[in-house]
Amino acid sequence: MNMFKKKAKEKKIKSPRFQTFRDAYKVTKSVKPWISIALAAIFIATWVIGISIGLAIDHPVYFGFIFLPISLLTSLLFFTRQAGTAAYSSIEGQMGAGASVLMAIRKGWTTTPAVAVAKNQDMVHRSVGRAGIVLTGEGSNAVNQMLIEERKKTERFAPGVPIAIVVVGDEKGQVSLRKLQKHLQKMPKKLTAHQMREVRARLKAVGGLSMPIPKGPMPTRAPKIR
Repeated sequence: MNMFKKKAKEKKIKSPRFQTFRDAYKVTKSVKPWISIALAAIFIATWVIGISIGLAIDHPVYFGFIFLPISLLTSLLFFTRQAGTAAYSSIEGQMGAGASVLMAIRKGWTTTPAVAVAKNQDMVHRSVGRAGIVLTGEGSNAVNQMLIEERKKTERFAPGVPIAIVVVGDEKGQVSLRKLQKHLQKMPKKLTAHQMREVRARLKAVGGLSMPIPKGPMPTRAPKIR
């Protein structure tokens, strides 16, 4: 037996935060190839401003040191905004994009994707929160009829519970994919926490269909669209 046999190196476990940041950077880079140059330019420009202020009052080293974290923070804030818009851009037009966005809402909502799916891949997702039940449709104009049918079905399992209809799209009366999270989060609360849990329990038996969800990091909060 070789006493000097090298032990297999243990794989380093990367922190979830680092993994999320790396995934977000990859997605952003694929959609916006210029992101690296922009981040570097913002960092340098902010730092130069700080040093310039320091030169004006004879403290360039002090202000240069102070503006290092400020420059980093400015770059990170810019990256966060760009990563949010890139994440949406990377899944727009894909089957199940709406479900991916809805399921990224961390607090207050539980989404069951694809409770109804048509042959042409039109689909309806069901979300339950304090605002009640929200049926979200994505696809062609035919999804409106699917939403009507799904609403009737849902009313049988949860009579008296408020049901809202949302259609994902950029046309009049629709909600864009980028504003979908914010749209649900702004809905007025109509159920107590106990009532919400009861509705979830009732609808759990109904379930949904198995469907692929677009991969990639999604923002936990909808980015502000100006």
